[in-house]
Amino acid sequence: MIPVTLTFHGAAGTVTGSCYRLDIGNRKVLIDCGMFQGDKTIKQLNYQPWPFNPRDIEAVILTHAHIDHSGLLPKLSKAGYTGPVYATSETADLLQFMLPDSGSIQEMEVERLNRRNQRRGGAIVQPIYDEQDAQDSLRLITPRDFGAWFDVTAGLRAKFWNAGHILGSASIELEFTGEDGKTLRLLFSGDIGPEHKVLQQEATSPSDLDVVVMESTYGGRPRPKLNDQQRRAVLAEEVTTALAAGGNLVIPAFAVERTQELLADLTKLIADGTIKRVPIFVDSPLATRITTVFAKYLRHDGNGSSPDNPTFEGGTLRFSRTVQESMQIEQISGGAIIIAASGMCEAGRIRHHLKNNLWRSNATILLIGYQAPGTLGALLERGERAVRIQGDEIAVRAQIRKLEIYSGHADHDELLDWLNQRLPVRGSVMLTHGDPDAIGALHAAISLWGDRAPSVLTPKLDETYSLAHGKPRLLKRAQQTRRLDRFAEAEALSGRDWHNDYARLMLQVQQQLRTAKSDVERRRLLRKMQRVVGDK
Repeated sequence: MIPVTLTFHGAAGTVTGSCYRLDIGNRKVLIDCGMFQGDKTIKQLNYQPWPFNPRDIEAVILTHAHIDHSGLLPKLSKAGYTGPVYATSETADLLQFMLPDSGSIQEMEVERLNRRNQRRGGAIVQPIYDEQDAQDSLRLITPRDFGAWFDVTAGLRAKFWNAGHILGSASIELEFTGEDGKTLRLLFSGDIGPEHKVLQQEATSPSDLDVVVMESTYGGRPRPKLNDQQRRAVLAEEVTTALAAGGNLVIPAFAVERTQELLADLTKLIADGTIKRVPIFVDSPLATRITTVFAKYLRHDGNGSSPDNPTFEGGTLRFSRTVQESMQIEQISGGAIIIAASGMCEAGRIRHHLKNNLWRSNATILLIGYQAPGTLGALLERGERAVRIQGDEIAVRAQIRKLEIYSGHADHDELLDWLNQRLPVRGSVMLTHGDPDAIGALHAAISLWGDRAPSVLTPKLDETYSLAHGKPRLLKRAQQTRRLDRFAEAEALSGRDWHNDYARLMLQVQQQLRTAKSDVERRRLLRKMQRVVGDK
């Protein structure tokens, strides 16, 4: 009998870095090839060598275009992978813009880091890949239609099902038929969308499966269920309150889907006279390009479900394409809505707008999506009163607001509903793509199903499971494949690694030095710190 194993190289105990390796004998297939995002310890995994030989991979199958699911494809290609990357047509179109943009961002960020390192005497680092590497990887993308089986490798076929998360997002059904004629049926959920989405239809998938690898991002976190009118009313209230304060409304938003959803609702609210007619700046070249892809599919292919048929054109919309146009926005101190990527405030032009607005008491920062532990967005959501952006300390005086009505992920109850429709699951449900608390909450809720409850497993990073007809069996995790030691893994997955603690400590020290009553008090504080670090 041909052995079948599944290894979790990402999104195991954390939300990002989705990458699963399916081994069928000596044939190897990747499901997703995503970038790790979050604190520095987690992001360092992007720079480490692959825990497998990229040349041994026969095929890659993508659930969708988000960078935490696709962003290491150029690294894989650069390392010698030459096989197909199967994706839906919509995902293929999105990646034509997203992967080169990711390479460009890495080049810029590494260039900025190297300037700081040179000043501090630090080592020069290289980007994981550059824009040209990303362009080169695009030749591997092989579109496939929703709902149609296609062959992946000998004995293995796949089918895309609509996941309802973003344009082109899919759950992946896999069937492997062995030499004994028995069939193993697997389902990788990808990211599952909520029941009522602005621009996408609800998720669908098959039932009666052996193994389900399921995301758990919002495990333990239910959200209010709103229709289109109710959702726009909530947004209108936030916008009206923010603009009444006299400052700008800054919205960190993913370039894909979230920006387009916001534009559809904001333009509708302005057209109806519900909110003031103010300029809306989309300060993201990537979001500008992605919007043209949305317009193509929503207009011609009927992939969306919005009743308003948004055109994303005209009115008060201003798409900024150049650095000069972006810098002009920074001169505006109030009365504008500024939408920029990234949604977790980790890269892109949003960081410049945060530096320009966070310290203003009349400004509002509206977080509208999941903020992965360790990200700048998570720190703002947690209520930090000072943060570091690009090496600068920025006081947080702006109003920090949070809306989850635009989440691209199913909430706790919707995840359970989705899984219930997949039953029976003969082997196990393997919970991934969630932080430990979310995974634990979803696991606990499933266990309450009694006799109907499937077996649940919670894989850790780089663990390998043997798959058979029955419950998957954990194989010993080889030490040579461990990319994080146990302590670093526990810290990183908690969302607060030593890098976060160091940054917070430096900010606290600076604050105490500034507010001390005299130079004598300042010297005492410094001497205490010097004794701790061994400087006599």
